[in-house]
Amino acid sequence: MSEKKDKKDKLDKELEKETASQVEEAEVEMAEQDTETKKNEELAQALERAEDFENKYLRAHAEMQNIQRRANEERQQLQRYCSQDLAKAILPSLDNLERALSVDGLTDEVKKGLEMTYDSLIQALKEEGVEEVEVENFDPNFHMAVQTLPADDAHPADSIAEVFQKGYQLHDRLLRPAMVVVYN
Repeated sequence: MSEKKDKKDKLDKELEKETASQVEEAEVEMAEQDTETKKNEELAQALERAEDFENKYLRAHAEMQNIQRRANEERQQLQRYCSQDLAKAILPSLDNLERALSVDGLTDEVKKGLEMTYDSLIQALKEEGVEEVEVENFDPNFHMAVQTLPADDAHPADSIAEVFQKGYQLHDRLLRPAMVVVYN
């Protein structure tokens, strides 16, 4: 009987060891799974943060491109219209030269000198993009009516009878409207 008991004890001890070993393995496996789960969670959080940073980077990059584009457009506008103030300041002198040329009694030398000055001033303004406003038909965007005359068969409505003062534009921007008399 003692032999049976010894065998039973021995089997019990082996079973106990085996069970302990299996419990230990299960615990290790669970710990590894917990560690793996934590790593997966950390990885998911890291990926989410990376996506967030990438999104912020792309937005910042797009914003910088927009700022550069707007700055370039503004710079081009400034370059295109940089002579606007100078042109506006010169226009009264141009008007005075036209009036001086229309005066009777000028000597030929004086008249030729005024014409040369007028022509060179007109050429310099053209090189900068300043042009005279056309005065064929009345356009309120380019002309200012200072007087109206009744229209008839020879003079249809909105046609211009007389120009008191020439108008000028710089590229597509109006510097000064033409002051005109309009048939109405």
